[in-house]
Amino acid sequence: MHAKILFGSTQETKDKISERKSPYDGSVVSTAPLCDANDAKRALKIAQDATKDARESTLHQRCSWLLDVASKLREQKEDIAQTICDEVGKPITFARIEVDRCIETVTLSAETMRTMHGETINTDAMASGKKTTAFFSRVPAGVVVAITPFNFPLNLVAHKLAPALVAGNTVVLKPTPEAPLTSYKFAKLFIESEYAIKDALSVVYGDAEVGSALITSEIPRVISFTGSVPVGEIITKSAGIKKVSLELGGNAATYISKTADLDLAAQRCALGAFSNSGQVCISLQRIYVHEEIYDEFATKMAQETKKLKVGSPYSEDTFMGPLIDAESCNRAMGWVQSAIDEGAVAMLEPYSDGRIFHPCVMTEVRDDMAIVCEEVFAPIVSLVKVKNFDDAMPRMNNSPYGLQFSVFTNELSLMQRAIEELDAGGIVINDMPTLRFDIQPYGGIKLSGVGREGPKFAIEEMTEVKSVVIC
Repeated sequence: MHAKILFGSTQETKDKISERKSPYDGSVVSTAPLCDANDAKRALKIAQDATKDARESTLHQRCSWLLDVASKLREQKEDIAQTICDEVGKPITFARIEVDRCIETVTLSAETMRTMHGETINTDAMASGKKTTAFFSRVPAGVVVAITPFNFPLNLVAHKLAPALVAGNTVVLKPTPEAPLTSYKFAKLFIESEYAIKDALSVVYGDAEVGSALITSEIPRVISFTGSVPVGEIITKSAGIKKVSLELGGNAATYISKTADLDLAAQRCALGAFSNSGQVCISLQRIYVHEEIYDEFATKMAQETKKLKVGSPYSEDTFMGPLIDAESCNRAMGWVQSAIDEGAVAMLEPYSDGRIFHPCVMTEVRDDMAIVCEEVFAPIVSLVKVKNFDDAMPRMNNSPYGLQFSVFTNELSLMQRAIEELDAGGIVINDMPTLRFDIQPYGGIKLSGVGREGPKFAIEEMTEVKSVVIC
């Protein structure tokens, strides 16, 4: 099926197209137009011209718009889940879960916006002040550029589109090249809704040329990007004076204390390390285990990993499907072989079958190994032996990333210390650091990015505060 470029409420097919091949079997699953800088500029101009209508629309219309999209998503759940499965190889069961989460994200954005408001300010609170009627309100920022990744090609688009549009902005979306049809089908639901604001949403496809034109233009007031650190750095240097929200990489870690429920910890850590084939920014990559229970936990971790079915993403019981491309598979094998050469031990034999890289549990890993220091973005997890939390904590923090960490323990004092002392945007107690609820503030520190997602927090990122004083 052919994906078309969307300029606002119109559709236009470009002459040049690119083919998207299945990560699983290599068959062509979708095509998309090859856009250029002029397409990006045209989309921005359309979005700019539509800002007045978007700003003047009623909140009731915008909330109804999102709820209508959520309703249509429910009706088309199976079709869109199949498209996700086709384009990025996500197992069909998890593709359906992503559609469900997207419905929740869109719905929650509408519900949140209904209660977003400013507040009054007591301007006579200080000696230099006086009595006035003063308040602030939130107003749309204007044009939002949204750039999204392949690993959650529907829900991560929703985390940008829904808050931006319900807040009264217009949006130009540049979705991942790996899932053009998924984003096309989603965007059509917005554009064809009876509540749609004309030209408030445009979609353009492309890579660096299109992205550069969108980012460097003076038209957008907000850039919302989810992707790699190198691209995030380019955006930061190129965007100019705009609001920039970046959700970048991670190197998620957890600590297993000797008081932890090891069966629970092993089960949850296996899910956290290998969900979506490890292609998650908060995928569990480093497990620091108390030395007294290290061997026992490693055995349990390997046992839990063996239970995960790896294979065709179209099978209902498949947990792990292929990596996104052959390069990712080769890179994963390189990570593992490098660690083995440096003295690490693979508890499960590392091997790949086409683009399917089977989950790998590494032990005897040291902090100076690249497999621990860098973001692997693959189904590989490393176990590091530590004396206690005092030993683990600085090692967990000694990373350029700071997205999410977790600890497994039954000690209240250790829970409190973890919350206070671990340097990350999110801390999880007694579950995997890969846990994310779409309602929560989500984002990291250091190279993991700036700004927060989650409907309430994204709306704040995509609006401006207007202060008013009536004397």
